[in-house]
Amino acid sequence: MKKGFVCLLGMLLCLTGCQAAPGQPTMEQPASSQTIASTPGIKVTQLEDGLSTIRFEGDSGFDTFLEQGGAASDWEVAQYLTALVKENISLGDLLFGCSTISVANKTGGYLFGRNFDWEPCNAMIVQSAPENGYKSISTVNTDFITMSGVDLSQLPDKYQALICLYAPLDGMNEKGLVVSVNMIQDSATIDQNTGKPGLTTTTAIRLLLDKAATVDEALGLLEQYDMHASMGYMMHLAIADNTGRSVVVEYINNEMAVAETPVVTNFYLVEGVKNGIGTAQSHERYDILMDALAVRDTMTTDEVRDALDSVSKDNFNEFESTEWSVVFDLGNLTARYYHRENYAKNYTF
Repeated sequence: MKKGFVCLLGMLLCLTGCQAAPGQPTMEQPASSQTIASTPGIKVTQLEDGLSTIRFEGDSGFDTFLEQGGAASDWEVAQYLTALVKENISLGDLLFGCSTISVANKTGGYLFGRNFDWEPCNAMIVQSAPENGYKSISTVNTDFITMSGVDLSQLPDKYQALICLYAPLDGMNEKGLVVSVNMIQDSATIDQNTGKPGLTTTTAIRLLLDKAATVDEALGLLEQYDMHASMGYMMHLAIADNTGRSVVVEYINNEMAVAETPVVTNFYLVEGVKNGIGTAQSHERYDILMDALAVRDTMTTDEVRDALDSVSKDNFNEFESTEWSVVFDLGNLTARYYHRENYAKNYTF
């Protein structure tokens, strides 16, 4: 196995955070919407430049991955996927980010919004229908492969889908459970070693999407595994369900801790010695979204979209952009994607 394939998983299984800034959204053109039905078979469908979708049905090998003990590192995930994919590819090194908001839907149920901020990249929306688990939709940044010079599109569609299943950055399953991973700027990392089976950052998201119906079930599952932060970066998980519960899961001195919160950006939220550590901009984005919730304790999908727009990267004039925003409707089970801060156009799954 080439060393480069380990780089692939090191980046595929990396973690997220987000960076954005204040501002008031404007909708100067009529909104347009394209509804995307389930893709028949395993086939990459290009939606627009930098945004595509694929569907995987059947056995992804994830149950076997868990049964053989999971993984304590990106290297071990790479070894496991190498056996499944039998391809040797390489990847470079990068870092990325995000903001999330959870709120009651005015028409019933709950909504969850998420921004992913990064330099222009290629996003893949992955529909999953596993043999033994919940159906889900999730989002992957495929530039964790292509930036090193290997184009993921050169692989057969089946292998593209399979690799992407192990690399979600956010997603929702058919039970209305939603998960997003956010980076925290901190020199500490997560490397639990209590003898439990191991999970890396994004394989933890896949576990929750496949197996958890509620926040309580998600927390129970996480407690059964040792967490190992991909690439050594500190992260936390935003998790919400359609009962209205919304939490952040953090790992402080390798101990799992949970706090109830409707907003997650990129600083520690659990009370204690780490509380508040993170970027200044992440505090600003957090305050903007909390202020939006103070004005409205229920929102429509469009109002969540506008809240995401208010903390998108175009407000900062930085080199990054908000590459995708997504509003998950946890009751109606729809995912509405906005690409590269074009909030007048969406793709609804």
